Amino acid sequence: MSKLIPFFFVFMCYGQQPSKEKIIARQGQVSFFSYTSVENIKAENNQVLSIIDLASNEIAVSMLMNAFIFEKALMREHFNESYIESDLYPKATFEGEILDFDPNFEGEQTKIVKGTFSMHGVSKELEIKTKIEYIQGGYILSGTFETLVEDYNINIPPLLRGNIAKTISVDFRFEYRPYES
Repeated sequence: MSKLIPFFFVFMCYGQQPSKEKIIARQGQVSFFSYTSVENIKAENNQVLSIIDLASNEIAVSMLMNAFIFEKALMREHFNESYIESDLYPKATFEGEILDFDPNFEGEQTKIVKGTFSMHGVSKELEIKTKIEYIQGGYILSGTFETLVEDYNINIPPLLRGNIAKTISVDFRFEYRPYES
């Protein structure tokens, strides 16, 4: 994995062309949902960047935290300023591997993606069940996982704890294509 992440950032910053073994999702989608009896919170981010090295099955994801769109402007403000502190922690990243993935298989596969998710200055190991579809020369990866707010040292004032669920549901969808200059 240590080879993929530097490549990912050099490629994105300097426009270097990857090999044909690398595919990219420039506008991946990540959303999360928090359900409580007081208030539902939903946000979507359609500007998530990801790259997969098909030779090693390594995957990297990077997303700007302030790119999440909420139903209410006040929710977005609280999310960025009070909870995620996006001025201090502007990005969340995932570095991992797709286990037992066969990039030559045409059709649908269900695989485990295992790696490290880093957000709000905290890194956690995750294993995520992921659906992988090969469609017309590209791949679509999608899935859902749940995470605990407390795992990422997000401070919620006691007065507002009833407004935010302890467990957050996260959905993702990435459409990968070969890089073209």
